[in-house]
Amino acid sequence: MAERYFQPEIETASREQIKAWQDERLVKQVRHVWNSVPYYRKKMEEKGLTPDEIKGTEDLHKLPFLSKYDLRDAYPYGMLGVPRDQVVRIHSTSGTTGKRVVAFYTQADVDLWDDCTARALTAAGATAEDVCQVSYGYGLFTGGMGLHGGSQKVGCMTVPMSSGNTERQIMFIRDLNATILCCTPSYAEYLGESMKEMGLTPDQIPLKAGIFGAEAWSEEMRRDIEKTLGIKAYDIYGLTELSGPGVAFECSAQQGMHINEDHFIAEIIDPDTGEVLPEGQQGELVFTAITKQAFPLIRYRTRDICVLSREKCSCGRTFVRMSKPRGRSDDMLIIRGVNVFPSQIETVLLNQGYPANYQIIVDRVNYTDTLDVQVEMTPEMFTDSVGEIEKRQKELVAGLRTMLGLTAKVTLVAPKSIVRSEGKAVRVIDKRRI
Repeated sequence: MAERYFQPEIETASREQIKAWQDERLVKQVRHVWNSVPYYRKKMEEKGLTPDEIKGTEDLHKLPFLSKYDLRDAYPYGMLGVPRDQVVRIHSTSGTTGKRVVAFYTQADVDLWDDCTARALTAAGATAEDVCQVSYGYGLFTGGMGLHGGSQKVGCMTVPMSSGNTERQIMFIRDLNATILCCTPSYAEYLGESMKEMGLTPDQIPLKAGIFGAEAWSEEMRRDIEKTLGIKAYDIYGLTELSGPGVAFECSAQQGMHINEDHFIAEIIDPDTGEVLPEGQQGELVFTAITKQAFPLIRYRTRDICVLSREKCSCGRTFVRMSKPRGRSDDMLIIRGVNVFPSQIETVLLNQGYPANYQIIVDRVNYTDTLDVQVEMTPEMFTDSVGEIEKRQKELVAGLRTMLGLTAKVTLVAPKSIVRSEGKAVRVIDKRRI
């Protein structure tokens, strides 16, 4: 099947054209922020910078970073870049510590966001002939509204299901012949598991593609979802602070996610020093939003760890690609001096045939960190044999030791004994007071 594009003249533009757009829009955006966002103007002044010194993307490194702490300090209106009567919508992070981050949108911001998610849906094969079931949460969370807008722009019949009520989700997928599913990967896996229990085989499920994001997931989990639902599963990336899902998306090649570079400039930095790293090196992803009016973030530190690549993609798109984040610099667990990412643990579990239902419990006992991984067995694995369970636990302990370089305690638990999530899965419980 030939690759399809929502806006081919943009998605396949030359690198020279993309840079020209970015240079022009960055200069304009810095001037806009200087004039309209006193909080960021002060940060520039503290560095002795004026807008006149920013003449293109080659000067981006001169500008100060923004972090989530800045956005909380500026709550609620300190980062607003337009008069309040131009704001048509807000979204907010789901963070549980400190003040929430509130992001603002003009109508133009919403329209551009819809374009970005429409590109993602089109890359996954969506057309006006498709039925798109949006099972991300609606409301302050960006997932539901983000994919909803893109789906309507593509012309899909859009089913605004939101999350939860699994029986109704499955009923609508079957009765309406939904072909595209948008939700978190953990919920997609739960839907697949539920349909399998109903006796449905992949060829009895009308879905053909899924767009899954909002939480970390591994290649092994992708293959498991694809097998159960009989679909092709696509990754999508976004942040509430930037515009939710659609900042980057996978194409048919699935060799990384294309960043919508006409709207966002990406950098990779050393998370400790802030130094910009050469292409191909792993580090923290930083974004500058060059078209957003109401919430124009410059050099925003995402804390996501990944790699950028400008190698030619077989899909024909010329946008830079970001790898799937391997973790977050602030969510990374340091256990007995070792850096541990939950995605590493998930990879070991799925490689050994376990479902992606697990919890990582970190504690500190007698001044020493403990790592306990509770893993659900499949019904086929479940056995009354203590010896068989102990053997399986030892195999997982060995696999985790090889991956992480430290020893974890593994506890195998009965099928469905770990609470399922209809939103973001709760994978890590850190009981340490650090």
